[in-house]
Amino acid sequence: MLIQKTCGVQQRAGDRHDGLSDSEYEILVDLALGLTDKAIAKRQGISKVFDINWGIGQHVLLENGLVKPGDVILGTDNPNMDLLPGHIDLVGAEIEMIDMRDREQQLKAVLEPLRELYDFIVVDCSPSLGLVTVNSLTASDSVIVPVQCEYFALEGLGKLLNTIKIVQQRLNPELVIEGMLLTMYDSRLRLANQVVEEVKTHFQQLVFDTVIHRNVALGEAPSHGQTIIMHDATSKGAVNYLNLAREILQKNSLTRIPDNERTIAVAAE
Repeated sequence: MLIQKTCGVQQRAGDRHDGLSDSEYEILVDLALGLTDKAIAKRQGISKVFDINWGIGQHVLLENGLVKPGDVILGTDNPNMDLLPGHIDLVGAEIEMIDMRDREQQLKAVLEPLRELYDFIVVDCSPSLGLVTVNSLTASDSVIVPVQCEYFALEGLGKLLNTIKIVQQRLNPELVIEGMLLTMYDSRLRLANQVVEEVKTHFQQLVFDTVIHRNVALGEAPSHGQTIIMHDATSKGAVNYLNLAREILQKNSLTRIPDNERTIAVAAE
């Protein structure tokens, strides 16, 4: 699970840069409250993205299976990655779910039948601690916490960790923090370096070795409806995400990549 809580500093919900999809593993990216790229929908011959996305919110989550998740999964140009699209109007689902029984378990019930079909299911969350995000935490085995190298990201980190702790105690005892991912890093900025030092000092082993640098290609890729790997595999951003994928696989003993090939060198820009 990927939760994009950065204390009010929102990363682009449409960005999908995970290098895992370019490995031999089968990936499902569940955009729990993200925006489905129109380019992806166009390739699938879908003219009304809104209808399909709203269908997930209203029927799969709220009416308990009138639409099965397999019916709305979209393929991509990458044969190893599928999308289960979401929509900004899923925010309305939080109002509808307030009085529901087991309201925190709705997304888990949707994703459970898909577990055997994929090696990884990545849930891309909005920068919010609402009911949809709690559903995502309840449905997940682990959580990756992106932390922008900005001051306000540190301000909100404590609240997020407290929410994760509550979910672990009451809803999902098996939930673990996979790691904290430092993003949008610019080595030229003193503040960015201070944030990196602060996070690594306080959270130590929880922080990924990989740091995602600011990179023009990362901003361009979503406009083309592509992952950064498909858009520009040689860019610094692509190499950063490939290294992150390797680090996650190695951390979970899911790869035979030797230690001396753990990371790909990043070319100077």
